[in-house]
Amino acid sequence: MLTLTSPVETALHRLPAGPKLLALCAVTVLLFRLDHPLPLAASLAALAAFHLTQGRAFAAHALRLIGPLWPFVLVVGLWHLWLQDMAAGTTILLRLITAVAAANLVTMTTRLSDMIAALETLASPLGRLGLNPRTLSLAVALVIRFFPVLTDRTSQLAEAFRARSPRRPGHRILVPAALAALDDADHVAEALRARGGTG
Repeated sequence: MLTLTSPVETALHRLPAGPKLLALCAVTVLLFRLDHPLPLAASLAALAAFHLTQGRAFAAHALRLIGPLWPFVLVVGLWHLWLQDMAAGTTILLRLITAVAAANLVTMTTRLSDMIAALETLASPLGRLGLNPRTLSLAVALVIRFFPVLTDRTSQLAEAFRARSPRRPGHRILVPAALAALDDADHVAEALRARGGTG
């Protein structure tokens, strides 16, 4: 499985997952309270500077992880350009990029096993409602980990299509991408069953 965890070891790797997730929640709430491009731009600049303090390789890895956001940036940018409200569009985009970069920072510096354990602890109160915290935490962790896997698989399918046809891939790769996702899900389910499952 493709992992988001950065191969570049930093001090953040040694911090527990729980406080990092809580800090991420606090930063996200703060970002949504900012409604002007200037403080949001300052937040993004501060986050970028922090990444650079961890090394150029770490920062480059983080930059690659926000690459899949470009379709959303394009759509939001064009929509607000058409509305002639670029201030609102800039605010949304800065908030989006900063929030995703902050989330990536947590996943880049947290092992999957630590993430599952932290989420299971945070979700433990839901056990009183009949929800299995272990299953819930595993589901959330798998969504986080499989997003880059599916993005990478879709890019591979698009490249394979372009190699065979001059046409744009577009919707033509939706079915093979869905089948590939189901195949990956089946493999993960088999692996979980082989390891005792989650109950």
